[in-house]
Amino acid sequence: MMQWFKRNGWYAAILVSALILPLYVENRYFMQVLNMSCLFAIGALALNLILGCTGQASLAHGGFFAIGAYGVAVMTTSLQWSFWVALPLAALLAAVVGLLVGALALRTRGAYFAIVTLCLGEIIHLVAGNWLAVTGGHNGIMGIPPPDVIPVPFLGAIGFSTLSAQYYLVLSMLLLTLLTMHRLVKSLKGLAFMSIRSNEVLAESLGINSFRTKMTAFAIADFFVALAGGLYASLIGSITPSVASLKITFDFLLFVLLGGVATLAGPVIGAFTIPVLAEWIQFLQDYQMMIYGFLLIIVTIYFPMGLMGGIARIRQKLEKN
Repeated sequence: MMQWFKRNGWYAAILVSALILPLYVENRYFMQVLNMSCLFAIGALALNLILGCTGQASLAHGGFFAIGAYGVAVMTTSLQWSFWVALPLAALLAAVVGLLVGALALRTRGAYFAIVTLCLGEIIHLVAGNWLAVTGGHNGIMGIPPPDVIPVPFLGAIGFSTLSAQYYLVLSMLLLTLLTMHRLVKSLKGLAFMSIRSNEVLAESLGINSFRTKMTAFAIADFFVALAGGLYASLIGSITPSVASLKITFDFLLFVLLGGVATLAGPVIGAFTIPVLAEWIQFLQDYQMMIYGFLLIIVTIYFPMGLMGGIARIRQKLEKN
């Protein structure tokens, strides 16, 4: 038992703190920031799967986020479907699109793959802004309903109209994503992902189908970032083509790179740190991108594995002393 607490004590403490946090946060605006951070953490974990585990720099991540957002928006407004039906269907749609696009894009490597996915993300952005009949064009889609009430035995109906209820919803989705990513990375398939990242030619010589493996990682990443996009649309209540902008993609990249590539905790830390930092430096809004760029340079030079890598280095030095 003591060994378990030594290994998992910090994680248990963080989980308990996350569960009781709404009891102590009275500021509605800060609660909204926490909700968005949970959503961004899901998307950052998805990007980390394709970038950190297989070494493929996808620049269409914001586009797949938008597919999830628009999928849920259209299904719940125009088609009047339940949120709980629309959310997985929108995520599956993004995964299917990822498979179709990946069949072409993943035949390229390195910078060429990044360029192809960059073009895809821009195409999705243009479609969102010009397909008036479905997306509403640049006006977007308004009046997206919140998640439907869930009847639970012995507890009654659970609604999601309050920020606290929405927080527990996105937190549960984040925990589900973390658990899925952990099981995946620790599996044989996860080892195949990382072998491709390390040396794709060597991995193929050992019998690993690199194309199929990268396709799997790409589709799973697209599924989870679309899941985050669908939650975003339902909780915000309206969306515009800005959800497919290149800025969304670079925000996810920033979360992963600053938090720590190829780690599970890194993208989550980045997704919570950067939005909170952005709120603190709102008075420096004109210089935010300059500050982010400076942070990225510092982390890249001194902590190439991100904040998690820096923490690991500090821990190693303390253990030696």
